Amino acid sequence: MKAKKYLWSIICVYFCYLTHGIQAIILSQNNVNFAKQWGFNMSDPQSAAYAAGLAAVSTAVAWTGFGKFVSVWIGGEISDRVGRKKLMIGGAALYIICFLGFLFTKSALVASVCGFASGVATSGFWDASGYPAVQEAYPAAPGSALVGIKFFVSLSGMVYPLLVVHNANSGNWKLNVMIPVVMSIICLVLAIIAPFVYDDQKKAAEGNDGKSKDAVQAEIDAAKAAMLTKPSKFVVFLVMFYAFLCMAIMYGAQQYTKAFGLSVCGLSEMQAAGMTSIYTIGSICAVLFWAFMMAKLKWSPLKVVLIDSICTAAALAGVLFIHQVAIIYVAIAMLGFFAAGGALQTGLAVVQLFNPGPKGRNTGIYYTFMGAASYLIPVVAAQLTKASGEANAVYSLMIMLLVFAINMYIVHSQSQAIRQIDGVYNSKFPLLSSAAQENLRKECIVKNVMKDKKGLLFRMAADRQSLPFNIGLLKKRHS
Repeated sequence: MKAKKYLWSIICVYFCYLTHGIQAIILSQNNVNFAKQWGFNMSDPQSAAYAAGLAAVSTAVAWTGFGKFVSVWIGGEISDRVGRKKLMIGGAALYIICFLGFLFTKSALVASVCGFASGVATSGFWDASGYPAVQEAYPAAPGSALVGIKFFVSLSGMVYPLLVVHNANSGNWKLNVMIPVVMSIICLVLAIIAPFVYDDQKKAAEGNDGKSKDAVQAEIDAAKAAMLTKPSKFVVFLVMFYAFLCMAIMYGAQQYTKAFGLSVCGLSEMQAAGMTSIYTIGSICAVLFWAFMMAKLKWSPLKVVLIDSICTAAALAGVLFIHQVAIIYVAIAMLGFFAAGGALQTGLAVVQLFNPGPKGRNTGIYYTFMGAASYLIPVVAAQLTKASGEANAVYSLMIMLLVFAINMYIVHSQSQAIRQIDGVYNSKFPLLSSAAQENLRKECIVKNVMKDKKGLLFRMAADRQSLPFNIGLLKKRHS
């Protein structure tokens, strides 16, 4: 079994994203201490110097997003050319350098450079190679393998904010930076020793008279053959743009939940940190739930992102308009479940359905939209903080995220590609039982698309991902 043979590559990717979970929030969770280290006077929360210090941290966060934005597309292309291992190693090495920079620099400018480099390491190196690597190592359920990445990001996101408060209260906040340095070294070791599917296939293909198309191109051709209608370029753009909307919501909630709790809801430092942890717990529960639904019950990734979009909008509305602590905690948990519980990764699985192609390239394009959101949200937050103060800034930001959540739903609910890829859920005929569908998949391999007497398109195929079927005609066969 491929998953067992390449278990170390899966472990490597998951541990790297456990480390990334800290990198994603290290600046915002330690914002006051970093601002002090960079020379800002943070003694008076109402002063202009305090606001300038927070804005400097948001600027460094923005440069992290910009690093993701400019690197992930080209990183995907490089990953398809040179393999996954080299980029995983390069990302780990760059992480070590960046965290050491955060630990020792006293300059906001140098910290921004380190933020930019960490964004390049995350998306240009790890996203471009890690996401395809786990799909290739676990082909039986690639959607679940992708959602597993989110589990480990969420795990560190749940524990790290509590460690930040504990270490800061004990007078040793720099331990919050030393921990990811050690973890990055472990990532480097794992990347060096782990085998990767794509790299092994590439070596084998190059050894066979220099032909390197083989299995990868065959998989792409099979995915294209399973489609009844090729989605338009506009539809492909919509499913790519979902990454921008999803990341804007997830990144904004992840970075500014604590600030929202402190400045808008009037919570204590520990209560506000608890909001971040509750958000993360919700995302972990969602990862486990959706992985089961997609791997075992064969739920379509498209159905998952539609549900996520609706419930994310509802959760954000609860956070914004009901300022009772218990309700806020419930809404934050819902937000974590539906916005950060693998929605971004599931969206990538949808992209691969709508636009079959090299996984590295698709990941690069998709995460370019994600990187744009990672850059935009901190920039907007920094400008709002300078203009109106922290409380008004985070409240305005949450309203913007609610608008994005509504657009998330519109993007997929209005997409005609729902009927092209996932037509079985839109059929007016009743669904066959799972056993009957499985029997048909095993029995029938029909290469051409035909029409029944009602003019409905259908295709019967051995591949379990080849949908839709004409349910009415198939029922006759099994009646």
